[in-house]
Amino acid sequence: MEIILKQTIPNLGYKDDLVTVKDGYGRNYLIPKGMAILATTSAKKMREETLRQRSHKEQRVLDEANAVAAQLVKAEIRVGAKVGESGKIFGSVNTVQLAEALQIAGLEIDRKTIVIKNEPIKEVGTYEAEVVLHRDVKQIITFEVIEE
Repeated sequence: MEIILKQTIPNLGYKDDLVTVKDGYGRNYLIPKGMAILATTSAKKMREETLRQRSHKEQRVLDEANAVAAQLVKAEIRVGAKVGESGKIFGSVNTVQLAEALQIAGLEIDRKTIVIKNEPIKEVGTYEAEVVLHRDVKQIITFEVIEE
């Protein structure tokens, strides 16, 4: 079944992508939840027109994403966490805390676009995360977990 995504869905596609999914997944989950529409001939024509109109704005958005990626590389990010005597963190560091640390560094990044590698983080040290700024711009950042 071919569908047109109305929003970005992880591991499936980005908004306005034309994707093929199994019939049950499309009919019983994506379409009723408003995440996608059936790719009829008229829907495909509307999608093409939307993409044509958006192409002018797309380059500006891509340039902004590249500028933010350059800022991310330069930023020194430190996430504070409460640590026990053995050096282990109480709980773990997650994307919410990392997004807050980025905000303190002056970068407004949505936590949903951050993927921490080697999760969960339960010890003090240096770790990596991937920030998806645009469908074509993904930036690997390093951050340090320190004792509060």
